[in-house]
Amino acid sequence: MLIYNVTVTIDLDVQEDWLKWMKETHIPDVMITGMFISYRLCRLMSHEHTDSEIYTIQYTVKDMAHLMRYQNEFAPELQRQHKERYDGKYQAFRSLMEVLDHNER
Repeated sequence: MLIYNVTVTIDLDVQEDWLKWMKETHIPDVMITGMFISYRLCRLMSHEHTDSEIYTIQYTVKDMAHLMRYQNEFAPELQRQHKERYDGKYQAFRSLMEVLDHNER
């Protein structure tokens, strides 16, 4: 199992709108692709930015084949929508982690 992690630093002036849009539109659109098992949306509690908030969205994915399919077939359009809505107001980076052990069912 893998975790596809997206870390987003979002400007405070659009942060509330961004969070609402992520919860109501973007994350549901990602999940409806069927490529991910679950997700977790988190806010970084301690950081030194005074003009932004930092969030992570951690998507659990079964294997590399599902992640590659997501990245090839779905991600370009979903990322385009995000960029169009919040261009110049965010920075994002993506990372991939392998789950070695967990206690979730």
